[in-house]
Amino acid sequence: MRARATDARRAAVLGKPIDHSLSPVLHRAAYEELRLTGWSYDRFEIDEAALPGFFAELGPEWAGLSLTMPLKRAVIPLLDEISETAASVEAVNTVVLTDDDRRVGDNTDIPGMVAALRERGIEQVDSAAILGAGATASSALAALARICTGEVVAYVRSEARAAEMRQWGERLDVEVRTADWSDADQALRAPLVIATTPAGTTDALASAVPERPATLFDVLYDPWPTALAARWSMYGGAVVSGLDLLVHQAVLQVEQMTGRVPAPLDAMRKAGERALAARQD
Repeated sequence: MRARATDARRAAVLGKPIDHSLSPVLHRAAYEELRLTGWSYDRFEIDEAALPGFFAELGPEWAGLSLTMPLKRAVIPLLDEISETAASVEAVNTVVLTDDDRRVGDNTDIPGMVAALRERGIEQVDSAAILGAGATASSALAALARICTGEVVAYVRSEARAAEMRQWGERLDVEVRTADWSDADQALRAPLVIATTPAGTTDALASAVPERPATLFDVLYDPWPTALAARWSMYGGAVVSGLDLLVHQAVLQVEQMTGRVPAPLDAMRKAGERALAARQD
């Protein structure tokens, strides 16, 4: 059995850059709580060119891998199978190495987003807005496909990005309308706003937060809070953070890699909070 505490099993997060990743903190906290003393979780800085060679060296002690940018699509040709969820956005962030030597890919970002929202009482919305149009935005659309009954408006900087978001909407069966980033302040009045942009991008929108905001899901976690999230909270709106997403998707990874259900959500979140606090000291 994969999850015996005495087994020497390995897992790791791969990507480039990778030094900032909190995944080792979260997974190691889970192993400690689950008393999986024989398990280890590391990080490796790997780019697309080095990925096939890394996979070729994986031995039977490996249980799974977490993948961040730029590897979420590059890994797909190296896998034996991917889940429907991963296929829906052409992105894999989780690889489980099975006992029969198969490499199975999944995407836990999407159900992680849904779980993070559900934890804050958001089960369903009738419309939503997305700030940005990158890879995280496509995962956000896939999450909204599960909880949003109406239109999603994506605020983007170029027509090329707008076309991509409309294509993702068609693929995921989500009603998507695109709008120019210059009108992004209008997004803040939506029942659910998902900010998927890099650090600093939404800072200028903080002054436009309405007096009674609804729910903001800001996928960033370091630095935290963002200017937008801070103003949102000050006005009494609900805020879901990038750490919430990171923890919930990591919970699903731990469960898949170890076979232990449920993974220790609270212990993993507390470990992440301590690690972020230490960075800010």
